[in-house]
Amino acid sequence: MHLPIQLRRFLPSALAALALVAMLALPAAALATPVAPGPQKAKAPGTLTQLSGPRGCLVDRSARKPSSCGTARALKGPGPFMGSQAIALSPNGKNVYVASSTSDAIAIFTRDKKTGALTQAKGSGGCISAKGNGGCAKAVGLDAPNSVAVSPDGRNVYATARDSSALLSFRRNPVTGALRPIPGAGCISGIPLPVLCLGATALIAPDVVVASPDGRNVYVGSFFGNSVASFARDASSGALTQLAGSAGCIAEATAGCTTGIALKSVEGLAISGDGASVYAATALSNAAVILARDPSTGALAQASDGSGCIVESPLTGCVTGRELGGANAVAVSPDDDNVYVTSLFSNSVTSFNRAASGGALAQKEGTAGCLIYLRAAGCSFGRALVAPEGLAVSPDGKNVYVASFKTGAIAVLDRGRKAGGVAQKPGAAGCQSPSLPGCTRARALAGVSSIALSPDGRYLYSTSFESNAVDVFRRNR
Repeated sequence: MHLPIQLRRFLPSALAALALVAMLALPAAALATPVAPGPQKAKAPGTLTQLSGPRGCLVDRSARKPSSCGTARALKGPGPFMGSQAIALSPNGKNVYVASSTSDAIAIFTRDKKTGALTQAKGSGGCISAKGNGGCAKAVGLDAPNSVAVSPDGRNVYATARDSSALLSFRRNPVTGALRPIPGAGCISGIPLPVLCLGATALIAPDVVVASPDGRNVYVGSFFGNSVASFARDASSGALTQLAGSAGCIAEATAGCTTGIALKSVEGLAISGDGASVYAATALSNAAVILARDPSTGALAQASDGSGCIVESPLTGCVTGRELGGANAVAVSPDDDNVYVTSLFSNSVTSFNRAASGGALAQKEGTAGCLIYLRAAGCSFGRALVAPEGLAVSPDGKNVYVASFKTGAIAVLDRGRKAGGVAQKPGAAGCQSPSLPGCTRARALAGVSSIALSPDGRYLYSTSFESNAVDVFRRNR
C-alpha cells in the first residue's frame, strides 16, 4: 500500500493495526474444522447456491481465474482487508457497485433481476477509476477505494478511498447505472492533495461509508482518524457538506470534533431503519459504539452514562461485553430489534438486543450472545469463522450471512425472528467454501470480505480480495 506522505505520522497506529492480521499467517487448512454433513433438506430456506458457470463468479480479466468464471474490468483487490462494505446494490436492484482497491476503481454491473447474473457495460459505463485506465471513466481522488454506498433515492453513489483519505460523490445514471463525479463536489479529503478536493475534518484513511434512510446525511468512519464524520446531503444534487463545528465529527482526540470514546479504528458502520441510531464497530477499541442521531440536523451524540459503548475489556464510560476483539463490521436487523457485530480477533459474531426507544444495546445473555469459531465458554459453536469481515442480514430477517477473510468462506446463519439469536445451519449448508471440509463447495472466494443482498432477498453477492472476484449466489427460499 502506498500511503501519501501526510499519513506517515499515523504509522504507529498502522503498526498497531497490523496486529489484526498476525493470525492470518496460518494456512487456512490448519484452521478448518472438519464436520460431517448433518441431515439436510435439499435447498433449505436461507441456504445458498452459487450460480453455474461464468454467471456464478466474475474475476478481473488480468488475474488467474477458475476456468468456469467470467471476466470483468476494474476488479483487482475488491473488498480489501481494511473495509467490510465494498459492495452495494441500487435500491431498485438494477445495479451492483464494487470498490476495487488495487484497481483504484469502482466496477459497475447491470443485474438481471430474474437470474441474478451480472454483466458489465463496455467503455466508461462499466467502471470509473482514478486514472481512467482500461476504458473506465475518470474520478479524482479514487485511490484504493474500500467502501461504497448508494443513496436511498438511487440518485447517488458514495465511496471512501483509503490512500487519498477521500470521500467521493457520484451522480448515478438511473437508466444505465453509470457514474460521474458531482461537479465541484466530487472529492472531499482530510489531507492536502495535489488535486482539487474539498477539505474535511477527521477524514483520515476512511474505511466505511453509509447513507441515512431518509437520504439527508452521509456518515464516514475513519480507521486512522478514530472518528465518524457527518455530512449533510443535498437531495437535488447529491453534493455533501460536512456539518458545521463540532457536529461535523465525533472522535477520540481530534480538535474541532465532539469527543467520543471507544472509537479507535472505526471499521464498520450501520444505521437503524428508523434513522435514530448509528452503530460503529471499532477494531482497536474492541467495541460496539452507540451513537444517537438527531434526524433534524444529522448530528451524532454519544451517551456519557455508560450506554454509549460496549467493550471487550473494562473501559471507563462503557459497559463490558464478550468476544469483541477486533470488532470490524456491524449490521442492524430489518425490524430494528437486533444488532450484529463480527470481530476479527475473537473469530465471532456477537448479538445484541436494541431498545426501541433510544437505540441502546444489550448483549444477549448466555450462548445467544456470541457465536464463535472453536468452542468458548458461554458462546455457541461456529464453523469457518476465521477472521470474519463482511456481515449482512437478509431483507426478510430470517438469515445472517458472514464473510470470513482467512478461511475464504461464507457462513450461513439462521436468525430467530422472535428472539433474534443466530445459529449456524448444520452440515454443509452452513458454509460455502472452495476447500474447507464440511462446507458446500464454491468458487473464487479467497479473501472474501464483503456481502450484499438484493432488495428482494433472492440473491447474495460477495467480493473476494485475493480471488479478485465477485461471486453470485441464489438464496433458496
